[in-house]
Amino acid sequence: MQDPAAEDQRLPGSDDAVLEAAVQEALADRGLLAGRHGQAVREVIFRLDRGALRVAEKGAQGWIIHGWIQQAINLYFAVAVNETYRSGDLRFFDKIPPKQELGEFRVVPPGVVRYGAHVEKGAIVMPGYVNIGARVGAGSMIDTWATVGSCAQVGKGVHLSGGVGLGGVLEPPGARPVIIEDGAFIGSRCVVVEGVLVEEEAVLGAGVILTSTTPIYDVTGASEKLIKGMVPARSVVIPGMRPRRFPAGEYLTPCALIIGTRKESTDKKTSLNLALRDFGVSV
Repeated sequence: MQDPAAEDQRLPGSDDAVLEAAVQEALADRGLLAGRHGQAVREVIFRLDRGALRVAEKGAQGWIIHGWIQQAINLYFAVAVNETYRSGDLRFFDKIPPKQELGEFRVVPPGVVRYGAHVEKGAIVMPGYVNIGARVGAGSMIDTWATVGSCAQVGKGVHLSGGVGLGGVLEPPGARPVIIEDGAFIGSRCVVVEGVLVEEEAVLGAGVILTSTTPIYDVTGASEKLIKGMVPARSVVIPGMRPRRFPAGEYLTPCALIIGTRKESTDKKTSLNLALRDFGVSV
């Protein structure tokens, strides 16, 4: 198995601006990938893997998306080679191996974190999946069969319950990935895709499905308020249905309802997860 982090494949010592320029040049001429431009692409993925780079980061004015890193991930598929990987008696054939640098976070078999994803110290990955370019914050729980798509950003102290699906995005460059901010709780079988932003400490009840166009109605006031593409901090959200008229008649279509703000009683319902995040505690 070829080591994707081998020194002769990378371009260490380059700052981010040099790497970004190399990625843009390689996009214009993929023939350059045979030389140092290919090494630059590998360096970008190496730094993503180690947490030195990230596809999206929160600034004073909100989330900043680094489209050139998404482009580097796409180019990495052009320079990586299909190989056979083994896990016990199981074999896999792919261009990107599972992450090799483990130890600061738990991975429970058969959970998989792909090379090029970064999981911070104290997080737990149950038999779920974290794809290339994604980032999972310290103390977060990726529960059984939960998936974190390419470039999705999961904050600190987040719980993705069983079967949660966070969509991935690599193009168009600069497209916002799914972002789950610190302290959020995502209930079983929720699906969050198309760059939806779930702000800090929000709670999604089981089965909530959010796309960029899903109507989210705040029904806590005297009149409803329509939101799309984001869930405000500490909101409590449940699945809903709204009537919509079509040429063939009126039908119920999915939506989401903000029914309140997270209170102390809501926090207590998720307190078991603190024990799950503590290494060595039997639950």
